[in-house]
Amino acid sequence: MTKKLKIGVIGAGIIAQVMHLHFLRELSDRYEIHGICDISPENGRNNAEAYGVTKVFTDWEELLKEPIDAVFILTSGTHAPIAIAAANAGKHVLVEKPMCFSVAEGRDMKKAADAAGVVLMVAYPKRYDPAFTRFKEEVATVKDPRLFRVTTFEAPFLPYVKHYPLTPVTTPPSDKLEKWKAQTKASIEAAIGTSDPFLSKIYHLVLLDTLVHELNTTRAILGEPEVLEYVDFKESGLNAYFKFSGTPVAINWIDLPGFTKYGMEFASYGPEKRVSLTFPSPFLRNAPTMLEIETGEVGTPRSWKTEELTSFESAFKNELKVFHECVTENKKPVTTAEDAMRDLAICENIIKCYQTKKPISNPSAI
Repeated sequence: MTKKLKIGVIGAGIIAQVMHLHFLRELSDRYEIHGICDISPENGRNNAEAYGVTKVFTDWEELLKEPIDAVFILTSGTHAPIAIAAANAGKHVLVEKPMCFSVAEGRDMKKAADAAGVVLMVAYPKRYDPAFTRFKEEVATVKDPRLFRVTTFEAPFLPYVKHYPLTPVTTPPSDKLEKWKAQTKASIEAAIGTSDPFLSKIYHLVLLDTLVHELNTTRAILGEPEVLEYVDFKESGLNAYFKFSGTPVAINWIDLPGFTKYGMEFASYGPEKRVSLTFPSPFLRNAPTMLEIETGEVGTPRSWKTEELTSFESAFKNELKVFHECVTENKKPVTTAEDAMRDLAICENIIKCYQTKKPISNPSAI
């Protein structure tokens, strides 16, 4: 019989409602939501009512006193204080990306989890998408790769969630909101060594909020980067250029706030084969990820393209299944704290590279 884990959910915003709470209910044979916590009382109450949860909290420290097995940390801001306290309380932790705001915070989180002997897993759902596994297999067959390219077209997300029966996300009380802002500002300044508003915004809202996905997925396919060669960015876009085992890697993020057409594409190009993987909006529960393979007959004009729809499985749901296995079967997740810390190291070094205008060797080193 499957062991059911008692879960405390901390944070009841959009991603909690669209994905985590929904799939926790679908996985009711594995999980029981014991309590929901949000600093906005309305968010907690409304979601507790929607999901049949009796216990509601506005203080996560009170939730950690409950007889729960694990917490899902789905809040905005750095997750380090909650994750460390949860580990110290003997609770397993699934933490949304970014895991925290700096490598230093990540070390403290990992140290606490290791000392307590609890699972600390970072929520990188793309790693649990069956199409990602297929893409990784195909990339390994590309001979003499000339370029690996990542392109993200950021777009408004609200049209992607309007069809869900969500409860309104309300603003926290002013005193708690100001405390969160101060904590966020301090964590970012400690991470990048400056309070410059522009660099802080890029680090927080571009690198940590979005680009950690691209970095983590790229590393999972190619390994660790040898060098961060060059970066350039403005508020509407970021370009970063790396070398991974001699292969040029270009990561391009573009903010396109007009019509809603999100896209994230990973592609590997070789003389005889080209492979690409396109992820749909992360707010669509079961939209498939598309794999394309192009090849042809050398010396002739003949070429062809295969489109492969691997699965309709939700990567978010798969992620929750894996977390359950890690807790109940003493397994190690692929998206560990150490793995996520390497993404944070690259984010910190992207800011440093922009400031110094110099290449940085081993930018994922922790």
